[in-house]
Amino acid sequence: SQTPCATYANISADTLIKTGPGVVLGIVVNSHTSGTIALSDALTATTPLILNTYTYATGSQVIPLGIRFNTGLYANITNTQDITILYN
Repeated sequence: SQTPCATYANISADTLIKTGPGVVLGIVVNSHTSGTIALSDALTATTPLILNTYTYATGSQVIPLGIRFNTGLYANITNTQDITILYN
């Protein structure tokens, strides 16, 4: 059996996470102040959107996803936040 593994990117600003195809496995919200996120299957903040302006609940949390992307993975975030994107 294989041990699941992920690559991670800890971000606090809009970021191109990965170029090329992959899978976004989840988001770890370490801290935020009224934070939101949109994830694009692209190299910039454009369409197609994987996740469109998701607003976090209060406090830290883990958001499981498991969504494939083809072109790339771009995170567009608002307000103050410290998050970790898990992907392959």
